[in-house]
Amino acid sequence: MPPERAGLEAQTSWPRLGAVFGELMRYGLCSAAALGADMGVLLFTHHVIGLHYLLAAALGFAVGLIVAYELSVRYAFNQRRLSSPRVEFVGFVVIGMLGLLLTQALLHLLVERANMPVGLAKIPTAGLVFMFNFTARRFALFSARR
Repeated sequence: MPPERAGLEAQTSWPRLGAVFGELMRYGLCSAAALGADMGVLLFTHHVIGLHYLLAAALGFAVGLIVAYELSVRYAFNQRRLSSPRVEFVGFVVIGMLGLLLTQALLHLLVERANMPVGLAKIPTAGLVFMFNFTARRFALFSARR
């Protein structure tokens, strides 16, 4: 790449990086609200109702998914790749289901293998699944059409 083109690329990359960072921060706030709903349902259904922790985690994840979608489309992302809200929601759910599989696997590993309490095991799990969800959703659903 010619030096003058590389300089132009660097100049135009910073605003895009700033926009992505802004989306990441807003998505983080939306996800924090969704995580609160997720954790509330998980802990309530596991500790109060007595559901198995993996079923309780799935229910919590479903509630968190709905909260995350509603807040994400309203506040987090600047662009939408798909014109159909239904198709977009299905994509959001599919990515969420992949995140749920990752959540279940990590919770199982941390609870059963590392003997961590469910609430504590949820913390690193939520962080890893957050990054997966943001990256997949931004790329597949909430970026400019190519």
